[in-house]
Amino acid sequence: MAKKGKFKPASHSQQQQQQRQSTEEKPATLKDLLRPEVLDKLKGAAQEMKDAEEKRKADIRKQEEEARAAEKKRQENDFEYLLNNSKMDWRNNKS
Repeated sequence: MAKKGKFKPASHSQQQQQQRQSTEEKPATLKDLLRPEVLDKLKGAAQEMKDAEEKRKADIRKQEEEARAAEKKRQENDFEYLLNNSKMDWRNNKS
């Protein structure tokens, strides 16, 4: 006894018709509706915003590095800090 297939493959013409309908039914995007000049301005503004954000992050990173360097320099001049963080094994320094 042969099983009957529940799925019938669509014919080639039906597939083409479905593809045409799906492409025609797609709603228009904002990119399609805007003029190319406006679209170029928007892309330029987006790029400028990205560049400004990268510059701001770089400035913050530089300030943090400078603050760390200043703190390290201050700690190197602080005798109490050096005493508390030095190794107590003086045998390495013997002559």
